[in-house]
Amino acid sequence: MNFKDIQQAYFLGIGGIGMSAIARYFHSMGITVMGYDKTETSLTKELVAEGIQIHYEDFGSRIGDFGLIRESCLVVLTPAIPKDHEEWNWLKENDFTILKRSQVLGVITDVYQTIGVAGTHGKTTTSTLIAHILKQSSVDCAAFLGGISSNYQTNLLLHKPEVDSRQSPYGSPQLGAAASSNPKTTNNKLNTETRYMVVEADEFDRSFLTLHPFIAIITSTDADHLDIYGEHNELKKSFLAYASQCKDDGTLIVKKGLDIIADLKRPFFTYSVTEKADAYASNIKITGDEYSFDLTFGERVLNNLVLGIPGLHNVENAVAASAASLLAGVSEDELKAALASFKGVKRRFEYIIKRPDFVYIDDYAHHPEELRAIISSVKNMYPNKKIVAAFQPHLFSRTRDFVDGFAESLSLLDNVLLLDIYPARELPMEGVTSKIIFDKMTSSNKIVCSKAEAVDLMKQQQPEVLLTLGAGDIDQLVEPLREQFKSA
Repeated sequence: MNFKDIQQAYFLGIGGIGMSAIARYFHSMGITVMGYDKTETSLTKELVAEGIQIHYEDFGSRIGDFGLIRESCLVVLTPAIPKDHEEWNWLKENDFTILKRSQVLGVITDVYQTIGVAGTHGKTTTSTLIAHILKQSSVDCAAFLGGISSNYQTNLLLHKPEVDSRQSPYGSPQLGAAASSNPKTTNNKLNTETRYMVVEADEFDRSFLTLHPFIAIITSTDADHLDIYGEHNELKKSFLAYASQCKDDGTLIVKKGLDIIADLKRPFFTYSVTEKADAYASNIKITGDEYSFDLTFGERVLNNLVLGIPGLHNVENAVAASAASLLAGVSEDELKAALASFKGVKRRFEYIIKRPDFVYIDDYAHHPEELRAIISSVKNMYPNKKIVAAFQPHLFSRTRDFVDGFAESLSLLDNVLLLDIYPARELPMEGVTSKIIFDKMTSSNKIVCSKAEAVDLMKQQQPEVLLTLGAGDIDQLVEPLREQFKSA
């Protein structure tokens, strides 16, 4: 199917963060968009308010009554849809064109100069920050984001009607693989007609292998999604394949120290927040919840950059985002202003309540390293405060595979409430419950509880800093907790 012939788009799993962005994209083009999802959420309500039709029952063959026209309807599928889904099977039997979300994203982005951000963590904040920087500059971009931007209240950004593209002062450098190589101006300038597209490059189900980025970033390659990859080495091979798909005249940016670096077959930049690299932060200061730093990028030094969101891990994300943005042609003044005005991503170090006597932060962290990053940052920012967290493990397989890491990271906290595992796409596994994390934790102030019990138990803990952590439906506790702790 030629995408120009699409008049209808039907989404199986429209409420997913990646699916909803593509649904919004097609809707913005005047295409009739409809979709199914298992449950109603705040995001699906927003889509309906924007004019998209959504239902929450598997209608099976009855969707034939929806007026779908096979020759002009594209069906977009998320991997979370089970194989026995009756609507999916009816659409297959009736020869509709069905593509995975990742395939559709690959087709859309191939006509742009794509900036793709990959990594087992850090990719959502980094890609959203790049998009914000470009949108606040004369370079501009469109973006498919893996979270809801707090600056724009959406996961889809579109190009401005008129774009004043400029040449990058750094050009598109071809470096040697050595980390000591410096980015500098070359004769190989970026195309002045460039229109950038920023995307989160998702490693789940090898989705990012449909992308061919002009600027590719890899933030991390920690073990994850072992239900898909089987073993960590297979995951790392997938990241190497993603790196190889960066365009020949493009630029690859990799976090210094990743063990895939030794196997990269093309030139690349490195970045770091803790040591010297092609791009790195230094002179990092914390004033309250505000982080400032100096950025060195090749021969350039930008002093006293202020980041609008807290966390040392976010300074690291900002280094990668700044390098990509400078390569894309953003000026130093534009970069400084955009970093300071960045408000982050919903459920990524998101302040729900912020008072002198009490702080409540909600975060999507669902991997041991993500938990370690946010807990360490919070402890540095609030060193004399009692920190209490509720954590909801995500997936039985991830809980089983990383139980030791979860226990170690959560033991950094003063008090922990462990909620039941959120199953997502999985069926229960014998012997795998939150209790296996509980038993390995070294701290003594820990409780296993249901989500229904969590609000009352949180109040009993009398926290000074409260965290809700996890990628499941723990966000349903945010409003009840906000109400519980809204006054001193």
